[in-house]
This record gives sequence, structure tokens and C-alpha cells, in this order.
Amino acid sequence: MQDFETIFQIAADRKGGPDAFEQTLSEPKTPSELAAIPDDRWLSMMSKCIFQAGFNWKVVEHKWPDIEDVFGGFDIGRMGFMTDEDIGEHLSNARIIRHGKKIAAIRDNARFLGELAQEKGTASRVFAEWPAENYIGLLAMLKKRATRLGGNSGMYFLRFMGVDSFILSRDVVAALMRENVVDKSPTSKRDLDKVQAAFNDWRKQSGRPLTHISRVLACSVG
Repeated sequence: MQDFETIFQIAADRKGGPDAFEQTLSEPKTPSELAAIPDDRWLSMMSKCIFQAGFNWKVVEHKWPDIEDVFGGFDIGRMGFMTDEDIGEHLSNARIIRHGKKIAAIRDNARFLGELAQEKGTASRVFAEWPAENYIGLLAMLKKRATRLGGNSGMYFLRFMGVDSFILSRDVVAALMRENVVDKSPTSKRDLDKVQAAFNDWRKQSGRPLTHISRVLACSVG
């Protein structure tokens, strides 16, 4: 496994040099910024990422203001009480994307966030306080307790909310394979542990967040 500065230089050379490349690296939110996000915004982004999975993202983006309106701004209390009859009515509403299982996931994830809020006061505190060095633990928690957030949807959800994170995109996986961290796309706990350990090593070397390291790995390939 190469040291982080070597990988950074590979990426920077591909993207116009160190200064130009540095400007493209986005900063994750601080724990205090994450903790201040209302719980309805977490449900909104969860739902958006679920609707985007396997669907045209531009269509979802175009419809999102109507979806926000139809689902009452994603208030987790109201959404947690959706009935099967409510879901059936939504399936006839042309203002939204009519996918029964994804609509039902709004209710399930509202209840999940409600459980987190009972545990920590607000769901946002769970995400704010989760340690970056165990990011795969957060992914595992989403896979186990949330609905339809066990794969890329969960990783994109966390990234879009500003959680310090990595995304196991095709390019990131290719870079991890090049660095002999894994020999295939990591799905098992054993391989995910290896990925987390590698990211933790690069964090110690560079002082950079997971978000930066993930982007550097991707740009060192694609």
C-alpha cells in the first residue's frame, strides 16, 4: 500500500496539479453542524437517495419540491404514522414517483429516526457523534436498522448530508485493489474492515478526513 502523499500526487497530476486539485476537495460538516440538522432533513435525504437508486437522478431532482410537499416536509412524527391506505393513495399521485416499496421506506425510516431520537435526544446526534474511524460500523447500522440504505444509497446519503465518509465507487474500489487493500469489491465484513483500516492509516498519515481520501483515491484512477 502506497503512502497517501504518493497517491495524492497521482491524483493531482491527473487533475491539473496540487493547487487546482485541492480546490475540488469538499469539506465534511463538523459534529456541531451535523447535530444542528433537523431530523426531517435526514429523512428527506434518506428518501431522496432511495428514490434515486436505479432511477434517473435528474427526474428525481425535478420532482423533489412536489415530493417534499406531498410528504409534509418529511416530519418524522407524521411520516411514521403513515398507513398502508395512505401509501396506496400516494401510488395514484402523479406529483411523485410512484414506487410502493420506496414510499413505504419513508414510513420505515421515519420510525427508525424516531428510535434514534429516543436514544440520543435527536437522530442527528447519532450521526454527529459517530467516530470516523468506525465509519463501516455506521454503514452496518444503517443496513441493519434502516430500510433500503444498505448499499450505495446509504453511502451517498451520508456524503450528501456532510458526514465524513467514503463512497465505494467503481474508481475507489479500483484504487483499493491497486493498493492491495482488497482483491475485489468489498462486501464482506472482513474486506470492509480492511478498507476501514487502510483509510484510518491514510488519515493518520495525512490528517485529512475520509471525504478527502475517498476523492483522492477516485481521482487517482478516473
